[in-house]
Amino acid sequence: MTLADIISTVEFNHTGELLATGDKGGRVVIFQREPECKNEPCSQGEYNVYSTFQSHEPEFDYLKSLEIEEKINKIKWLPQQNAAHSLLSTNDKTIKLWKISERDKRPEGYNLKDEEGKLKDLSTVTSLQVPVLKPMDLMVEVSPRRIFSNGHTYHVNSISVNSDCETYMSADDLRINLWHLAITDRSFNIVDIKPANMEDLTEVITAAEFHPYHCNLFVYSSSKGSLRLCDMRASALCDKHCKLYEEPEDPSNRSFFSEIISSVSDVKFSHSGRYMLTRDYLTVKVWDLNMETKPIETYQVHDYLRSKLCSLYENDCIFDKFECAWNGSDSVIMTGAYNNFFRMFDRNTKRDVTLEASRESSKPRAVLKPRRVCVGGKRRKDDISVDSLDFTKKILHTAWHPTENIIAIAATNNLYIFQDKVNSDMH
Repeated sequence: MTLADIISTVEFNHTGELLATGDKGGRVVIFQREPECKNEPCSQGEYNVYSTFQSHEPEFDYLKSLEIEEKINKIKWLPQQNAAHSLLSTNDKTIKLWKISERDKRPEGYNLKDEEGKLKDLSTVTSLQVPVLKPMDLMVEVSPRRIFSNGHTYHVNSISVNSDCETYMSADDLRINLWHLAITDRSFNIVDIKPANMEDLTEVITAAEFHPYHCNLFVYSSSKGSLRLCDMRASALCDKHCKLYEEPEDPSNRSFFSEIISSVSDVKFSHSGRYMLTRDYLTVKVWDLNMETKPIETYQVHDYLRSKLCSLYENDCIFDKFECAWNGSDSVIMTGAYNNFFRMFDRNTKRDVTLEASRESSKPRAVLKPRRVCVGGKRRKDDISVDSLDFTKKILHTAWHPTENIIAIAATNNLYIFQDKVNSDMH
């Protein structure tokens, strides 16, 4: 495995038929779901590689003497408008719009060109023929449609397509820009938290997302653990949020690490648009848009790490940015952990489960066995001790099919797709 192969983002399209991954080498791989087999009605269609293309190359900023990595930070699909698919991909600085289309016919019988495409000697053209479309092997063509550059001084951490299907936003540490999908040379700055003196900087923007159907609303999260809901109808510059969601800290839990572990690494609106899901280092929280004072649900992802924060700080793991995901009905939430574990929480039954993404569990028809981490004391047969967790194996990126029980889990350079009944207890 090379560093370039490490998967850095995973995203289903709006129907769930396509799944895109981006990696540290600047590549995008698109998987397509095969149609279900006729003779096996119970078998789900598998995802196979549909197209692979190089989205970003390493660049060098000569003004700042900085290398710009090719690593894909985020991919977002656009709602499909015609036979072609479109997606946005971004590295630290440049956002690109790609068109993915299929060709299974080619025209033959040109009047002025021969079969190789060379121009014929016009004196030999004595009759006109009508070109015909002949079938050919299916070809997937990926072409760059737009390149949106020079919009960000700092590293882009989020992109989000608006429900109006005409605009999208991109966020870096200190600013959020609004772009029109058809205009590449300018964007509107809608949030700017950069202080006049950088020494006064107390927080940075960590993630941002548009509301799923109110095109004027968006939320952004911060390294201080707060969420700000902004309304673009209120003013052109949304520095003044219309709602601020934050939970007062429990003084009994205060420690040197409090601020680091309260930083929100991901925020996602529920499909219904009523709730927001956030992930910080130790917990996932569900917020009601109508209640700013505290989350309505808090789930411990790996509370057993609370005593290990010192060593996690020393090996930089405490700065890992985990993502979170809703299932299609907003009833179950998912997020990653260490040791290639990922966690699911059922909001209705309050059950939770720890599962492992591994080669053994990825065999066809294999049922995922729940895993347990124990802290000291007696251990059951399959339990794993908190001291033997592998912190180099981390599930940072996960995605859930928009309507079905299919999840995609990126474990370093491997992509795992678990289908149907992920866990009988959980759904």
